[in-house]
Amino acid sequence: MSQVIDQVSRQRFELEEEGKLAYADYRRESNLLIIPYVYADPALRGHGTAGRLMAGMLDIIRSRREKVRPVCGYAKAWIQRHPEYHDLIG
Repeated sequence: MSQVIDQVSRQRFELEEEGKLAYADYRRESNLLIIPYVYADPALRGHGTAGRLMAGMLDIIRSRREKVRPVCGYAKAWIQRHPEYHDLIG
């Protein structure tokens, strides 16, 4: 199984599955990561890849004791449906 990677130089979290990419762009404001955009390659859509990206990204953010502000509609909705991550909203 693939794992989510923080590509700091690109300011995005990435998850590669089946040779295709899903990613979440971010911009940092101190210990807050603003998430303006989440993307999954069309071949990955409907397979849970974006959800695995979100969970992996938020687990990394939690481990760093950071917060997140989802701006992207998908990211907002995903976090809203997963109360175990509500403590990360900043």
